[in-house]
Amino acid sequence: MDYSVLEKSTLFSGVPASELRKALENTPHHIQCYDKGEIILHLMEPAAKVGIILEGRVEAQKSFPNGSQINVSVREPGDMIGPAAVFSKSRKYPCDIVSLEPATIMMFRREDLMRLMQKDVRILENLTTEIASATYMLQQRLELLSYNGIAQKAAFWLLMQERQTGSNKVRIPESVSKWAMLMNVSRPSLHRELKRLEDQSIIAYASPMITILDSDALQDVLSE
Repeated sequence: MDYSVLEKSTLFSGVPASELRKALENTPHHIQCYDKGEIILHLMEPAAKVGIILEGRVEAQKSFPNGSQINVSVREPGDMIGPAAVFSKSRKYPCDIVSLEPATIMMFRREDLMRLMQKDVRILENLTTEIASATYMLQQRLELLSYNGIAQKAAFWLLMQERQTGSNKVRIPESVSKWAMLMNVSRPSLHRELKRLEDQSIIAYASPMITILDSDALQDVLSE
């Protein structure tokens, strides 16, 4: 197995490959492949497994009875799926986790992961950080959805990415269509607002990158 992805993963960050190899030899787990569009974890299914993405990308999707859908987040190689649900009181997955492309996932049962964390405090710290970060991102997501205006949603998302990365160059998620879906707005409306912000010299847009030219002006958009 190529341990490079695992060494860089959120769960095993800081654990050398040699130690990882030994830890995994003594910890039950299985590796499973999924086709594009296949559901990996089901909404409200008992949360008993935590996964690490080895290949491909997956997306957390929340569907509602009226047919609408919110795309919560996209996860890439090295990211975890399911940890907050597995260690929650309800022990239910709050979303469907769907493969956006062929994906390979390393799965751990809750009890096996618990034993692994008891043996290595670094892994425990990594999991704690991951769950805390997921909670923070959910709060940011809720704030994003609280804005009614499309320009406000775009401004908040761009400023949030700038703060997280420390760079004024922000890569949009795959395409404007995908970004619009993540913010629960229409693509034409988002494209129109981006053009308006560009005309005002607040941003510069050259797909797939948006450069924030005036952070203060973008902040002002939030209070419009």
